Amino acid sequence: MPQQSILVTGAAGFIGFHVAQQLLSQGRDVVGVDSVNDYYDPTLKEARLELLKRDAKFTFVKLDLADRAATAALFAQHAFSQVVHLAAQAGVRYSLQHPHAYIDANIQGFLNVLEGCRHNGCRHLLFASSSSVYGANTKLPFSVHDNVDHPVSLYAASKKANELMAHAYSHLYGIPTTGLRFFTVYGPWGRPDMAMFIFAKAILAGEPIKLFNHGKMRRDFTYIDDIAEAIVRLIGRAPQGEPAWDGSQPDPASSKAPWKIYNIGNSHPEELTHVVSLLEKELGKTARKELLPMQPGDVEATYADVAALEREIGFRPSTPIEVGIARFAKWYGEFHRK
Repeated sequence: MPQQSILVTGAAGFIGFHVAQQLLSQGRDVVGVDSVNDYYDPTLKEARLELLKRDAKFTFVKLDLADRAATAALFAQHAFSQVVHLAAQAGVRYSLQHPHAYIDANIQGFLNVLEGCRHNGCRHLLFASSSSVYGANTKLPFSVHDNVDHPVSLYAASKKANELMAHAYSHLYGIPTTGLRFFTVYGPWGRPDMAMFIFAKAILAGEPIKLFNHGKMRRDFTYIDDIAEAIVRLIGRAPQGEPAWDGSQPDPASSKAPWKIYNIGNSHPEELTHVVSLLEKELGKTARKELLPMQPGDVEATYADVAALEREIGFRPSTPIEVGIARFAKWYGEFHRK
């Protein structure tokens, strides 16, 4: 019996590209889907896709998952046994000005993926959530066992909604679903709207970089290869449901249904001023810093408790920030010299 293809949505995106690469390196057949929209420069997305297309086991389908009929046809054609859903409208600050984009992509698009899984025999759906779901929580480190009912941005609310929608489908239709709360992912081929990329670009151009909360923000920066490895390891570990789960004392991270939530973070928060100093060292140039107050929708610190990930797949993200930034800076210089 031939091996079935794995669907990776958002394959032209930062995390999707790296996950597809890891799967291809293991000899898996991958169908990559992406709308290649212009939220950020599509030339970076196209460059990622060109690398993936060099592998004969990669098939690309340009598709907007909010298109119900096209998404249904994709799932009917391939009957994917495993789906890694990473396509989304990302960004906290963008959600303040463009709220409807988050409903279209993150709610409607996710519903269409759930329906595709429901009607075509999917045996495991992994989907991107976010550390932003912890919202107004201040108890650190953030644990999957904590309540997350106080989002502070529409982006965060849409990701929390994804977790709830997945649970409903796991409960109703027995579809195993795994939600992945990513913590500040960075590394080569990163997104231009994220801190590392913004800082590098500004430092090299001699432009000021904006440090909110006067540079005292702390983020659990997680290197992209660690993220991709954790995802790939989890693909073959579909949740079974917890028979001992107790509705009178509900654990927010698990269920009697085959549904599970994991944090994927480095468990080592870094202050942004330290990150900037490391970038300055790697780029050989001093940054001009503009210290500003907190922005709406932002949180002061993120810090992942990854005990469940370590316990269940024997892995924890652990690339030191010094190593990750050196690799990112090397890629950034090479990519922009082309």
